Amino acid sequence: MRSDGRLANQLRPLTFQRGFTRQAPGSVLVSMGRTTVLCTCSIEESVPPFLVGTGKGWLTAEYSMLPGSTPTRKPRDKAGKVDGRSVEIQRLIGRSLRAVVDLAGLGERTLWIDCDVLEADGGTRTAAINGAFVALTDALATLHEHPTALLFPAPAQVLRDSVVAVSIGLLQGSALLDLCYVEDKEVEVDLNLVMTGQGQLIEVQAGGEEATFSRRELDALLEVGSQGIVAITRAQREALGPRWPWRNTPLTEE
Repeated sequence: MRSDGRLANQLRPLTFQRGFTRQAPGSVLVSMGRTTVLCTCSIEESVPPFLVGTGKGWLTAEYSMLPGSTPTRKPRDKAGKVDGRSVEIQRLIGRSLRAVVDLAGLGERTLWIDCDVLEADGGTRTAAINGAFVALTDALATLHEHPTALLFPAPAQVLRDSVVAVSIGLLQGSALLDLCYVEDKEVEVDLNLVMTGQGQLIEVQAGGEEATFSRRELDALLEVGSQGIVAITRAQREALGPRWPWRNTPLTEE
């Protein structure tokens, strides 16, 4: 029995509150269990110097944990002293979303994804990716639908697929989906899985903690993770409703 009574292949309660703030064109408060992350997407009509004149856009991400997001206060990141874990996670978020964004179709614009953890109970990076995709889609749709938009592309013209992420752990031979913090501390193998909604792999981060694991166990982790990917994609699609870019596309294994 898991600490919160879930089945091995069961997600924590998942919600997306769109339009959580009103300044950014895309804003989502995503909750996976007690883990809560505010994800926003802002757009600048410029690109980094290395892309000027190429016609291509860019997407970048920043991630941080607020001081009160953990039981003991987490110091804020400061200029020149950014937490190494934060850097690693924000690079993961950026890579994950760039995997499905047509940067040439975006034009010379920059998509800024900001993910701020309000409460952490395991799986903050995966929750951030899930919320960031919803915020990104909302931002693209908002700007495309704006009456003063100057040929801003529709989400389906920029996004090739959706992006989903989930954590899986191996504990005493069982693959557990969507780990909370208590479980994350105990598992012998921890895996973060990032995939597209249509089942293509983007990134697999797996490692043993004072343990090794077999190819069979890795396959079991990926199988349980894939089930979670389908369920989260369905939740993203339901949350976005008419703004889901591919209305007639079935989910993998649906």
